[in-house]
Amino acid sequence: MTPAPLREALAGISGILVTPFDADDRIAPARLRPILDRALAAGLHVPVVNGNTGEFYALAVDEAEAMIGEVCGLVDGRAPVLAGVGRSVKEACRLAAAARREGAAGLMIHQPPDPFASPRGVVDYVTRVAAAADGLPIMLYLRNDAIGTAAIAALCAVPGVVGVKWATPNPMKLAEAIAACDPAILWVGGLAEVWAPALYAVGARGFTSGLINVWPERSLAILAALDGGDYAGARALIADMAPFEAVRAMELNGTNVTGVKAALAAMGTDCGPTRPPASWPLTAEQQAVLERFLKANRLIRA
Repeated sequence: MTPAPLREALAGISGILVTPFDADDRIAPARLRPILDRALAAGLHVPVVNGNTGEFYALAVDEAEAMIGEVCGLVDGRAPVLAGVGRSVKEACRLAAAARREGAAGLMIHQPPDPFASPRGVVDYVTRVAAAADGLPIMLYLRNDAIGTAAIAALCAVPGVVGVKWATPNPMKLAEAIAACDPAILWVGGLAEVWAPALYAVGARGFTSGLINVWPERSLAILAALDGGDYAGARALIADMAPFEAVRAMELNGTNVTGVKAALAAMGTDCGPTRPPASWPLTAEQQAVLERFLKANRLIRA
């Protein structure tokens, strides 16, 4: 069973942190300090290292391992840290062991992107990573629900699994999965603020957020509206973010993290560029849209 404080935190906002790089393309985790300080002061519940906004698949495994320790140190007990793990099963197990050693509160296991991953193979994968975690609570990060409800139920039955970050735009499949699994499993909206109302409507609680790096106060306001049943208020707050989300969705979502890092740079917190295959930098037109959004919301001076 998940410790109560962690379970309560996971029903809040899981803030997916960027991975900063320096001018020599080395990880620069100290640059996260002002981002974390602001987000935690705003009420961020769970900082997440090595998520997709953290460019997990652009990191070498040594870098991903180092980021776990660095983020746990920067957070310094102010909130439970969730560590993203994944890629080959051996690398995922190595990162799981590092997460336990460095003091992370739990794991977020990325769904394997292998084109030949089978549903039962993914169950074996999660089972091996759970063993390496040696008791750390596990959140599954589900980005492809084509594995089917039976496979999702089997994954949720793996010892140590306490919840699922549901990152597919299929609310009715989410409802079906919730009905098929142990009621103790926690379902979290894994498609950030924009999809949170729809996923809340069928039983998800809390959501992941990359916006937390840039505008944590807005993320917390959306969460408060949803938790209070004010769906209209939540939708209005989300609508204000449309230009930012439009920039992030361009180029087949290849500017998703680019938009976040460009916003941070404009706000005075330079976290370096994104790594290929993401786009960098924004085009002049994309940058203009982003800056209008930032000025309109007083995130930078007009």
